[in-house]
Amino acid sequence: MNLNDLFLENKEISISGRYITLASIEPLLGDLKKNNQVKIIGKSVLGKSIYSVEIGTGKMRILLWSQMHGNESTTTKALFDFFNLLKSSSELAKKLLNTFTFLSIPMLNPDGADLYTRENANKIDLNRDSQDLTQPESQVLRNIFNLFKPNYCFNLHDQRTIFGVNNSGKPATLSFLAPSYNEEREINNTRLKAIELIAAVNGQLQHYLPGQIGRFDDSFNINCIGDMFQHLGVPTILFEAGHFPNDYEREETRKFVFMALASSFMSLSENVIVVNGINKYLNIPQNKVAFYDFIYKNIKINYDGIEIITNFAAQYKEELIENHISFNAYIAKIGDLEHFFGHLEYDANNAIYTDKGESIPNLNQKADFRLGNDMEIINGVIKI
Repeated sequence: MNLNDLFLENKEISISGRYITLASIEPLLGDLKKNNQVKIIGKSVLGKSIYSVEIGTGKMRILLWSQMHGNESTTTKALFDFFNLLKSSSELAKKLLNTFTFLSIPMLNPDGADLYTRENANKIDLNRDSQDLTQPESQVLRNIFNLFKPNYCFNLHDQRTIFGVNNSGKPATLSFLAPSYNEEREINNTRLKAIELIAAVNGQLQHYLPGQIGRFDDSFNINCIGDMFQHLGVPTILFEAGHFPNDYEREETRKFVFMALASSFMSLSENVIVVNGINKYLNIPQNKVAFYDFIYKNIKINYDGIEIITNFAAQYKEELIENHISFNAYIAKIGDLEHFFGHLEYDANNAIYTDKGESIPNLNQKADFRLGNDMEIINGVIKI
């Protein structure tokens, strides 16, 4: 089966970009509600509805949740693409609906989504609240976990553009993790199921995303929800949706998340056993901080009357301005950039740096400057 074609057949075209709020998805939830598949399962700090979508009649119960962090919306888009697959009349849809009961929470943190922040309205990271359960959103997820009694959990997130696949120079467009269940990071039956599933999915996705899949750090933290659910005996898989070249709106990445979801459930429905699953999982390269959005090389600067050649990097900050996400580039590092890559790299060939009369870049300043007489950089990008 061609997963790319499957995505194109089921992509939900009404939502796109990075700023996905409750208002963005409520019309889609309204359509699903007609079949009694949607429920309000709780309220956020600011009283916004937290919805669940339950589809399927199969014995294997799958719990998925997205936008636990409000500014991580890629997997929410992919969930609605996947809902479209389940609503289709295809043979695959029928098979999945007969095998699984899917219970999804498309937006656990609607307040954070509105504000485009990682935290909820109380400025609490819900992914550090799995033990104390101080927040209403955390309590909603735990209540659903206890009532639904899932056989597998899918913890859906985004990660920043800084992550690459080890030292390969390729961005980590997708990263996976079978979270640890204890401090020793041992592998028990529960974690092994998650490991084997990730190994199967990685094997499928390498055909579509070669060399751009990473393995997330498995340090144990019982306050993180994935570690907690693994600790409680339910195989849990963490998805981290990352950067694809020139895809800051994460529209290509959503495709690969959809592919990973579809591949996961096809593998489970077919009871695919991965031979040497642990080794195949551990051979997925480590997800690593390795990128800046821009790197500028061989820049001549005048430092205290002495001309030197240096490099520096700029990074986008995603800023919510009038209900739109603006990508604004700021100087992030000056000097040694060994072992780092840029999603865009420019070689200035010893051109002189100037910035409104200044002769050196400064950290945290806007990436607007000139290189020599002919090259102007506005918001990190060279203007020809």
